[in-house]
Amino acid sequence: MRRRLLAVLTALIGTAVLLLALPLADSYARGRTEHLLLQRRADGVRFAELADRIRTDADRRELDAELTRYAQLYGAAVTVVDTAGHTVGRAGPAPVGPAARQAEDRALTGRSTEALPTVLPWGPDTVVLAEPVGQDERVGGAVLLTVPTDAARHDVLVRWTLIAAGAVTAFGAAALVAAGIARWLLRPVHELDRAVATMADGRFEPRTAVAATADTGPPELRRLREHFDGMAAAVGESLRRRRDFVADASHQLRNPLATLVLQLENAEPYVAPGPGRQAHALALDEADRLGELLDGLLALARLEAAAAPVEEQDVSAAVAERVAAWVPVFEAGGPELTAEITPGLRARALPDAAGRILDALLDNAGKFVPPGAQVRVTVRPGPDGGAVVRVRDTGPGVPDAQLPLLLGRFARAPEHQNLPGTGLGLAIADELARAGGGTLTVAPSLPHGLTVEFRLPAP
Repeated sequence: MRRRLLAVLTALIGTAVLLLALPLADSYARGRTEHLLLQRRADGVRFAELADRIRTDADRRELDAELTRYAQLYGAAVTVVDTAGHTVGRAGPAPVGPAARQAEDRALTGRSTEALPTVLPWGPDTVVLAEPVGQDERVGGAVLLTVPTDAARHDVLVRWTLIAAGAVTAFGAAALVAAGIARWLLRPVHELDRAVATMADGRFEPRTAVAATADTGPPELRRLREHFDGMAAAVGESLRRRRDFVADASHQLRNPLATLVLQLENAEPYVAPGPGRQAHALALDEADRLGELLDGLLALARLEAAAAPVEEQDVSAAVAERVAAWVPVFEAGGPELTAEITPGLRARALPDAAGRILDALLDNAGKFVPPGAQVRVTVRPGPDGGAVVRVRDTGPGVPDAQLPLLLGRFARAPEHQNLPGTGLGLAIADELARAGGGTLTVAPSLPHGLTVEFRLPAP
């Protein structure tokens, strides 16, 4: 946004500088041309007066001498012609070209040259101006001056250089001011953007960084920052209360639940065999399931409220350790568990996150993948560093419509309602991956089965 704003301001500044510099440069070039015309017109008038007084050969020789001295002194060519166009006197080459003929014809009608082509640094090299000899109906010829423009072009070049230098300096100064204004305008916006991005990750600390710049920026953005601080405080407090409630409720329910389980177990000898004994067993199973559910809720609340630092860890070693721990469980009657691990892969994550995520994935595989199928764990380097851990099975899989629901809390397929578990395993694993800057995804395996993959960022 800052670059776009600076581009707009720079374009406007550049346009304004050009609109000021170009007319100024053109005005000076025209003024210098007018000055050259006035200087040389005075010389042309003097030569016209001398030519008008020619009566004798001595007068002609005086005119020739004046013309010669003038041509030597100024490097200009001077030609005096009569009304028929015949040369009366000349010093230097005769003027040629349409401009010379036009100036001569105008002078022979009694009119002086009133304008010259504008002198620019690159030309013209010479200009021609003419003055009539005599006045009104007594015009007896014309004086043509071919004037070099070296000095005028040099003056124009010098002045244009100064104008260009001034324009560049003004543009640079204005651009620096524009950069400062853009920084002043957008600093609160950048702070708010960073704060919102950090809040999206579940952290609300950046509000203090935003408050550190409370005195910068326009009043409208300062008010926006104040409203944002209030909103962030309210959201943070609401989330904190929710986490505290879940944690407190889960913790407080554990003691009555433990007491209930103990009482049910103590009452078991007094329950007669038959339907009563079956109902008693179902009650104990439901109590155990409720205990697992409370444990999962408490783990989620602790994970959301935790502020553990992200650290570098050996993902390959953690995965190898957990696979070794799960092999006996799968050999006891579950699917076949194999692993292919690239050694030495390191990544950033919460402490022991890789092992805890893999435990949740293998626990699900042990529950839902039937005996005789295969569960394969692979560890590969990520495309941008880090590590990619994939758990792929050849079980029945999950319908496509249910795939987006697997990472939600308490997600259970209808056909798995009677299996042990709370539906929080993948939700906790997803929270662990995202808390460290990673991701967890679920996709179908071909021809059947499920693939769960989590990526941890490079250290």
